[in-house]
Amino acid sequence: MTSNKSRSRWAISCMFFLHGLCFSSWGSRIPAIQDMHSLTEAELGTLLLTLPIGSILSMALAAAFVSRFGSKKVLFGAILLYPTLLVTLGLAQSVWQLSILLMLFGLASNLVNISLNTQAVEIETIYQRSIMASMHGLWSLAGFVAAFVGAFMIEGNYVPYQHFLFIFAVIVIMALIASSNLLPDQPKKSAASTGLFKLPEKSLLILGVICFLSMICEGAMFDWSGIYFKKVVNAEGGWVGAGYVAFMSTMAGTRFVADGFREKFGMKKTLLVSGCLIATGLMMAVIFPYLVPSLIGFLLVGSGVSAVVPMVLSEAGKTTPLSPSSAIASVSTIGFFGFLLGPPLIGWVAGVSSLRISFTLIALMGLLIAVLSRKRS
Repeated sequence: MTSNKSRSRWAISCMFFLHGLCFSSWGSRIPAIQDMHSLTEAELGTLLLTLPIGSILSMALAAAFVSRFGSKKVLFGAILLYPTLLVTLGLAQSVWQLSILLMLFGLASNLVNISLNTQAVEIETIYQRSIMASMHGLWSLAGFVAAFVGAFMIEGNYVPYQHFLFIFAVIVIMALIASSNLLPDQPKKSAASTGLFKLPEKSLLILGVICFLSMICEGAMFDWSGIYFKKVVNAEGGWVGAGYVAFMSTMAGTRFVADGFREKFGMKKTLLVSGCLIATGLMMAVIFPYLVPSLIGFLLVGSGVSAVVPMVLSEAGKTTPLSPSSAIASVSTIGFFGFLLGPPLIGWVAGVSSLRISFTLIALMGLLIAVLSRKRS
């Protein structure tokens, strides 16, 4: 039994890595795709909206599929579809083709996301302890691997299609090896697990709001950390990207120890500490907009956001009358709007004030996470 659950944990962890590898591989070649289709920054921004639109549209579909067919079957099919669509992104001949394919890419990504987190909730139940954050850590680690591979492909003058074809081969081979050890599950047909997206009950709504606040912070850091370091910190050369690297490194690294922290201190204290780290880190960068304190601040923010989303999804999948897939889809939907809202919110506020005021507003999101932690046991 021990060896079986270890193999299942390995297989699910592998799928998290492959999901992150596929998503981040696309991100590493966005500049090349922009050049291929001669897109302006505004046109590229509009194009990139099609990916989250596909993800949002698939929320109910993903939950319904998992409830009807089981997370193992859906995950296996989706993890093969996902890199297939990645390859087609490199083959698109027009912006319209690229828009449609990118929307489908977002849809496939969320099919993987919901079915994979459903598997993760089930393996946590078997282990009877928190392991979700460490599995999400592998998703983050895959981002570094994808960036390295992307840099190699760019240096070698490989076009996106060739790069994506290599990633496709890696993902398919690893997925085929791992898939036999995924957890078997039976489709649930009870009224409490219809699989359709529903307005969540109060407990799920609180989790969704916490997820929303955390993903506002994540979205802001992903898109604006480099600009903050360039325009506010006045970093030069390679130091412009140092804030993003600092944030990503602690977000990935802390996920591998966050489970132990939650086991020892509980979800309430973990959320409290996470929210305080986010707020403290951002305010440090705002009050002391210099290289060293800003780097330290961004390190704290990465540590703060690292555990929130995996912990919230884990809690949602285990404490609801809905099926795990439906609960995860509900919370993910609320949270994902935060990921979409964060970057433009920074821009809107900065447009009428400054980036430092924008980052102060994001710091308040961290404080709200700390406040809402008191609603959790």
